[in-house]
Amino acid sequence: MQFHDYNQAAATWTQHRPMFEQAGIYLPEARAYIVEAFRTNHVAMDAQPSLATASNAGIPAFLTTLVDPEVYRILFAPTKAAEIFGETRKGTWIDQTAMFPVIEQTGEVSSYGDYNDNGRAGANMNWPQRQSYLFQTISEYGELEIERAGLGRVNWVGEVDAAGVTVLHRFLNTTYFKGVQGLQNFGLLDDPNLAAPITPSPKAYGGVKWINNGQIVATANEIYADLQSLWLQLVTQTAGLVDQNTKMTLAMSPESQLAMTATNSFNVNVEDLLKKNFPSLRVVSAVQYRGQTAINPGGIALRRQPSGKCPWAVELWHPRWPANPTAWLGR
Repeated sequence: MQFHDYNQAAATWTQHRPMFEQAGIYLPEARAYIVEAFRTNHVAMDAQPSLATASNAGIPAFLTTLVDPEVYRILFAPTKAAEIFGETRKGTWIDQTAMFPVIEQTGEVSSYGDYNDNGRAGANMNWPQRQSYLFQTISEYGELEIERAGLGRVNWVGEVDAAGVTVLHRFLNTTYFKGVQGLQNFGLLDDPNLAAPITPSPKAYGGVKWINNGQIVATANEIYADLQSLWLQLVTQTAGLVDQNTKMTLAMSPESQLAMTATNSFNVNVEDLLKKNFPSLRVVSAVQYRGQTAINPGGIALRRQPSGKCPWAVELWHPRWPANPTAWLGR
C-alpha cells in the first residue's frame, strides 16, 4: 500500500488497528501509515561514531547485591557440666588452694559394766585439697574495623565481647569435665575418687554397646538392665544409703539418650520404665560422655544429688581499659 495523503494514511491505519491487535501487535503511539513523501530524503545516514568510553551494558554488581540485616551465628554444643553437677562459689580469685574438711565418725561399743570403761566414740579428719586455675582471654577492636563492620550492619564490639564471654564459659565447662592437667584440679570424668566403671552386659546383637555404626542395636530390655546394674552397684557400695527413690542424675551422651527410646514387645520404652521405677531420676545429656572406653563403652554416669559441685572463685572479672589512641583492649 502506498499513501500520498496523510488523512488517507491515518484513516486506513484506524481501520487496520483492530486487525493488528487481534494478531497480538500493539502500536499505541502509531497514528497513520507512512506517507510516500516522507520515505525519502528525511533519514540521516551518517557513519556510526566510535565510543569515547569503554563498552559497557551493566552496573556495578554490588548495586544488585542484598545484605541480609539478620546476623546468622554458628551454634556450638551446649555446656552441661553445671546442669549435671550444679555450681557453687569457693573462695575468691586470690585463693590458690582450697581445703575441704572431711569428717568420718568412728567408734566402738562394749558390754556394759558399772566399772567398765570400754567403748570409744571419735572422729577421723582429712583435708583434701584442690587448686584453682585462673584463665583469661583478650577482646580487642579498633576504630577502623568497627566502622567497616558497621557498613555490613554488624555490631563488631558486641560480637567480640560476646565471643569473649562464650570462650571463657566453654573453657570453664571443659575444666568442669576434665580438670586442669598438672594441678590438683579434677573434673567429672577424671577425678581419682571416681569408682571404676561397670562393663555393660553382652547384647544379643553382639558386643556390649547400645549403638553400633549409627544404629541402636541393644533392645529396650537390655538397655534397662544395664541401667539397673548401675543403680544396683550404687546401692551395694553405699550399703543402702541410695535406694530407687533417691534423687539422682543420669548423665550420658545425646546418642545414648536417644537409645532409651527403644521399645519392647509391650510397647514400653526405656524412658517409661525409668519414670515408673525411679521417679526421682533426671536424665541430662552432654557430648563429653561420648568419650567412651573399652571399660565404659556406653559413656554413662549415675550421680547422686548432691555428691559434688562445680566450684568457681570468680566467673568474670573486667580490669581497666589500657590506653590506646585508636583501639580498645579488654581482658
